[in-house]
Amino acid sequence: MTRDLWTAVDGFIAEHLLSPDPVLDAVLVASAAAGLPPIAITPNQGKLLELLARIHRARSILELGTLGGYSTIWLARALPEDGRLVTLERDPHYAEVARANIANAGFSGIVELRVGPALETLPELHAEGAGPFDLIFIDADKQNYPGYLEWSLELSRVGTLIVGDNVVRAGAILDPDASDPGFGDGGVAAGVRRFYEMLAAEPRVSATAIQTVGAKGHDGFALALVTSNAGG
Repeated sequence: MTRDLWTAVDGFIAEHLLSPDPVLDAVLVASAAAGLPPIAITPNQGKLLELLARIHRARSILELGTLGGYSTIWLARALPEDGRLVTLERDPHYAEVARANIANAGFSGIVELRVGPALETLPELHAEGAGPFDLIFIDADKQNYPGYLEWSLELSRVGTLIVGDNVVRAGAILDPDASDPGFGDGGVAAGVRRFYEMLAAEPRVSATAIQTVGAKGHDGFALALVTSNAGG
């Protein structure tokens, strides 16, 4: 099995199950033109997120890591007209690009983008009483996944679904000191390993993870359902 094969299968799935999407295509073009790194989720992964949000009947979503707004738009499409999505982005330039993309997709009315390190904006959200959220998508810097999980639980309720992206990293999680293939930093693997340890020890959630292969290589998603009171 090779990445070329995985990418070809991704293309086959998208061709058969996803409709042409000029709006999201434009997001990727605008993001590339603005110099953003090509690390957005794939179309098939975006559709998975949308379906998870629809299945969960989410009315409020929190996203950690906006980048150019590609995953934000997939998630926003699952919301009802009176739904809301708060997305957090550390980089002001990325946020500027994302705002334009979100506006072009027609979701400015339900998406709030906050700029700053998530470990600073998450406590602000909690202090404002912004939660609980029905679905939380974590796709930011992996070193801080443990802190993101702690705050996600504070902003959750029984029934909240927490989804973490990039939790396999081509197997780098097996070695906490490994050089991660996506980031070249063993701290990434250590952060994700700690994320797993916290999920395993956390009595308020029921969790699993699935490995994925495709155009982005070998990676995976963690899924955690909050089963008992989490919020403060």
